[in-house]
Amino acid sequence: MMRGLLSHPSARFGLAVLLLLALATGAASWIERELGVDAQSIDILAQLAPPSWSHPLGTDDVGRDLLVRLLRGGQISLVVGLATALVAALLGTLIGLTAGYLGGPADALLMRLTDGVIALPLLPVLIVLGAVDPTKLGLPADAFRSEWAGLGRIVVIIGLVGWTTSARLVRAAALSVKVQDFVRAAEALGAGPLHIMARHILPNVVQPMIVATTLSIGNIILLESALSFLGLGVQPPLPSWGNMLSNALDQLYNAPALALWPGASIFLTVLAFNLLGDGLQDTLDPRGGR
Repeated sequence: MMRGLLSHPSARFGLAVLLLLALATGAASWIERELGVDAQSIDILAQLAPPSWSHPLGTDDVGRDLLVRLLRGGQISLVVGLATALVAALLGTLIGLTAGYLGGPADALLMRLTDGVIALPLLPVLIVLGAVDPTKLGLPADAFRSEWAGLGRIVVIIGLVGWTTSARLVRAAALSVKVQDFVRAAEALGAGPLHIMARHILPNVVQPMIVATTLSIGNIILLESALSFLGLGVQPPLPSWGNMLSNALDQLYNAPALALWPGASIFLTVLAFNLLGDGLQDTLDPRGGR
């Protein structure tokens, strides 16, 4: 598979961009130490400083190093994108596999649920869910005070509405696989539904799931950026590309670089994941258009 993927020009470009991004964000702590700066440290005397040896991309409106915050924000955006895509893929696989194999009333109920979620206006629903105060629901306040708890909340919120594509793909694949002879043989030998779904159907729906999950990561990063831009996602002082864009609005004319770098990072990351997903689709699907 890797050889076929590397022979695909757009997938090769997307993979190269993502590897560079992973290396850069992974080296954020080292770069921070080498430059002698702190992503959270405010220095009013150095606000909106131009690029220099100590600040390669300059500083923001409160004197924080832009390069380090960009890399830290990339860590957050990538973690949220990957974790949310995994949550959505697992939920969609569970629903699609159950609907496709069991059929009948279970299929009708689960697919109507899927249609209902698809019909919801996505961004307004995310805004409403993001604005909900968990403590008003009786949940302990201490559980939501840490930064990572806030990120987990974003993962859950987006994952709860992002599973529909995975569910439809898995259901379609399960409908095709369950009529195969090896599934009929397993049923004749007395294998139960859970055994058949786990051992015989699931391995045959992994390929479309890999493609769908890869393609969804870019959209999830965009959604997280939109929520952070609106103040409902990653909360300062923890940086993300979305809240960096939001903070740059007031300085858009005086310091356009504050919006340019996180905006370009979002664009390149989403483009790279989409190109990689297209390459995976062409590589894994023998009926692709290559």
